[in-house]
Amino acid sequence: MNKKTNEELQAFVDKATAGDKKALESLVAGVQDLVFNLSLRMLGTFADAEDASQDILLKMITHLSSFKGDSSFTTWVFSIAVHHLKNYKKHMFAQFPLSFEYYGEDIENAKIQDVPDLTQNVEKELLAEELKMSCTNVMLQCLDTESRCIFILGTMFKVDSRIAGEMLEMTPEAYRKRLSRIRKKMADFLGTYCGEYGCGRCRCKDRVNYAIQSRRLNPLQLDYMGAGEISVQTMIDVKNAMEDLDDLSQDFSFCKSYKSPERMKHLIQEFLDSTQLSVIQRS
Repeated sequence: MNKKTNEELQAFVDKATAGDKKALESLVAGVQDLVFNLSLRMLGTFADAEDASQDILLKMITHLSSFKGDSSFTTWVFSIAVHHLKNYKKHMFAQFPLSFEYYGEDIENAKIQDVPDLTQNVEKELLAEELKMSCTNVMLQCLDTESRCIFILGTMFKVDSRIAGEMLEMTPEAYRKRLSRIRKKMADFLGTYCGEYGCGRCRCKDRVNYAIQSRRLNPLQLDYMGAGEISVQTMIDVKNAMEDLDDLSQDFSFCKSYKSPERMKHLIQEFLDSTQLSVIQRS
């Protein structure tokens, strides 16, 4: 998507709204990974991110005729996604909200030694790696919804402060100030509790059974270990962005980007192949 000019993108949109299926498929393919990664960071689990991503992509498809080229197509899609995710209440952490205080206390003092072996003969090293990647997403859930959105847009996607401010209905200056404060809070937490990306001691291997018991880890479904990573060249150099803006040396390389799951792509393709699509395009 980002290799196409604005004129080419507009032409694709015009073709798609006129009923050109291949043009529509190209538009969806160009943004589905970005939508999935935004959803994953905002919601914290693969399952919730898949559900929300499907909702967002269907909204994009059914509102395609409202795109007038006043912004880039990606910005327009992100605006739809941000609005949807800020108001999304069906994900796990909406029911069980976290805080840095609670999560830090849990990391330090959970009675992990009292939990029996629940690994179901899956290698513990593999489960520990899955938990490490899951842990960073759980940490993001300690932020309130708007702060989480600010951090993800500014740190993972490096969205321009003017555009991000418009999405979140705040001035660019207010957005930059909040982004700096949130980054500092995240860096402090990592520095204290995380041995993988901070200066703390990594406890993930010791917490595997505890995570399985609390349903944060499923030995029979390792989403992160099974997901394809998107090349760093296509995403944001997070560490450099952090240091340039905030003079922090904290490495936020946990903001890896993943290809959207095949099952999600199949569901979207089924919708694109359905007769329902022609009805929507005529509406």
